[in-house]
Amino acid sequence: MHIPERRHPWQVIKPYLNVFDGPLMLILFLLLSVSSMAMYSAGYDHGSRFDDHLRNIMISFVVMWMAALMPPQMLMRLAVPLYTIGVGLLIAVAMFGIVKKGARRWIDVGVVIQPSELLKIAVPLMLAWFFQKREGTLRWQDFAGAAILLVIPVALIAKQPDLGTSLLVLASGFYVIFLAGLSWKVLLGLFLTGMASLPIVWSVLHDYQRQRVLTLIDPTTDPLGKGFHIIQSMIAIGSGGVSGKGWFKGTQAHLEFIPERTTDFLFAVYSEEFGLIGNLALLFIYLLLIGRGLLIAANAPTVFTRLLAGALTMILFTYAFVNMGMVSGILPVVGVPLPFMSYGGTAFVTLGLGVGMLMSIQRHRKLVQT
Repeated sequence: MHIPERRHPWQVIKPYLNVFDGPLMLILFLLLSVSSMAMYSAGYDHGSRFDDHLRNIMISFVVMWMAALMPPQMLMRLAVPLYTIGVGLLIAVAMFGIVKKGARRWIDVGVVIQPSELLKIAVPLMLAWFFQKREGTLRWQDFAGAAILLVIPVALIAKQPDLGTSLLVLASGFYVIFLAGLSWKVLLGLFLTGMASLPIVWSVLHDYQRQRVLTLIDPTTDPLGKGFHIIQSMIAIGSGGVSGKGWFKGTQAHLEFIPERTTDFLFAVYSEEFGLIGNLALLFIYLLLIGRGLLIAANAPTVFTRLLAGALTMILFTYAFVNMGMVSGILPVVGVPLPFMSYGGTAFVTLGLGVGMLMSIQRHRKLVQT
């Protein structure tokens, strides 16, 4: 009688943990350690904000693990359905979505969701699939078709209105198109066209969006109103100096001068308490994260995985650059969170999904797509 060999519990668990990429996990551990310190200080008097932040981190790791388990072939099969469902939900939002604070961005499907978040992942997935199917035969018509696939969700999100998310979705799709081989001449033409169309863009912006641009130019014109966020944020960053005031010793944050200090403006709290040295350390961690993502993209074996990994990595860069830029007063305030730092369940799930896909691509890099 054959008696099956008893396996140590670690032997059972190990294959499921091997899906995680070691360097990425180390970088995320460093980033989330900094995030937890900053959030504990910024949100200690916000009820359960810190506990909820830890919960969001755990949920994002579960999503990351599930995404890392999926092979790239499965990601390819999900591209078209995810994009179709996402665009369909955006159309449903436009028709009978929930209005909050003058914006129609949510829909009730048993639970209230914001479909635009799905498009941050669905758009690069769809475009990477699109170019994979046309590998070796790309023509200008293919780039035009990709642009149409990108413009549809961007226009629907901008109409809600949600300028910040529409710009992030636009960036995520643009990175795929650019990495697929878009000509520099076309880029120059697009840039010149964009500059020439600025008066038209200005005319179609909502009043609050125009006010954000004007406030960026001179926040002191409305120091107690529209310019309050930027002014207080810049004061906090500047008062941190070289070494910062110390953990829990940020006066701008703890005297309630920084609005949204656990979400969009967490970087201002962190800067005041840890100063220039802390900022340089945080920037270095982000550079490691982006560098690892680009290395995964460079070693990816197929057009689909290469374009997807490159786009997902550049999305992380865009999140960090835009958030730090708006908090520092060099970009308009558009409501973009600092990746893996700012409080927000939906953002953490989206970011966890993206990093999980990077891990999946790295894990299956030796497999050849057929």
